[in-house]
Amino acid sequence: MAPTRSTLTHLECGRCGATCDPGRLHNLCSKCAKPLLARYDLAAAARTLTKESLRSRRSDLWRYEEVLPVRDEKAAIRLGEGWTPLVLAPRLGEQLGCPRTSIKDESLNPTGSFKARGLAVAVSRAFELGAKELAIPSAGNAAGAMCAYAAAVGLPAHVFMPADVPAPFRIECRALGGRVTLVEGLITDCGAKVREGVQQHGWFDVSTLKEPYRLEGKKTLGYELAEQTDWALPDVIVYPTGGGTGLVGMWKAFDEMERMGLIGPRRPRMVSVQSDGCAPIVKAFAEGKEFAEPWPGARTVADGLRVPSAVGDFLILRAIRESRGTAVEVPDGEILRCAALMGSLTGIFPCPEGAACLAAQIRLLESGWIRPEESVVLFNTGTALKYAHLWA
Repeated sequence: MAPTRSTLTHLECGRCGATCDPGRLHNLCSKCAKPLLARYDLAAAARTLTKESLRSRRSDLWRYEEVLPVRDEKAAIRLGEGWTPLVLAPRLGEQLGCPRTSIKDESLNPTGSFKARGLAVAVSRAFELGAKELAIPSAGNAAGAMCAYAAAVGLPAHVFMPADVPAPFRIECRALGGRVTLVEGLITDCGAKVREGVQQHGWFDVSTLKEPYRLEGKKTLGYELAEQTDWALPDVIVYPTGGGTGLVGMWKAFDEMERMGLIGPRRPRMVSVQSDGCAPIVKAFAEGKEFAEPWPGARTVADGLRVPSAVGDFLILRAIRESRGTAVEVPDGEILRCAALMGSLTGIFPCPEGAACLAAQIRLLESGWIRPEESVVLFNTGTALKYAHLWA
């Protein structure tokens, strides 16, 4: 074993606070069936994870190894994930009247989306802990990422997708060795199929927030954003929310960074963006609820936002409220128009989920919730090329 600098100490339930040993495979909390969160010895991490040390580290998400869970260097699967550009968008900012608008472009990750971050860490840790076969329900990008990382170490990968997902997602998974099953229905129906396979065949479920480590890969978005803004976080983060792992992960990262002395107490206001055809988080936020009710008849062109029920709903809502943020729904027509607007003014052709962030920013500027002088970061979570049919 070649040890990493990981300071992982234990897993803690995000709801009831129960703790458990991180040295074996876990899914949800055994006491309340809510997500488990990885915890670290941050005092120890702070001794080596410093602003100075980061200047000479590798340019991928593994640069933050002290606060990542993989303990054996040989288990870390590396395909070039992370350290994506933060692009200032002056022409877009001028058009919007919000000149300090930037885009964090996650389309440059392996398999073309931000899902590579979470699955790089989740698959690495599952491999390290002895998982034999992996399974995932997915609207597309997460499945492709899981298949890529599983292929790198020879783990069988079982994918369950809604039957109406765009063909590029299915093709990608099969090309990467995944065993794809199409399901009539939504991602929640796919999740039921995964649970059957887990019970019958012993697969390990890497669904969003149903294991502890996808969140750890996604939280590196927050670490990178802090570095790329010279440790001065933006005023507002606008983030597309399906399962919400990235939003929850960034909020966790900001807390860790403050406790290590890398940043102060100031936080961005977190904006959760959903389609008006599937907006359970927006509805729960508006109603002041801790949990979101399942959304009936979910539909949207942004497949990653078509998540009628998120297992981490209470964590998403907690982060929004603690940050003094908000939740916004936008219609599909605005999403498609904003994809073309962003592309023509920035050179970044966003996926529908990324375009939804621009649609939300426009609405929040019009309402005065975002002020023109504020710094705003939009997240483009993937490449639009997998959705090319929407503009054909």
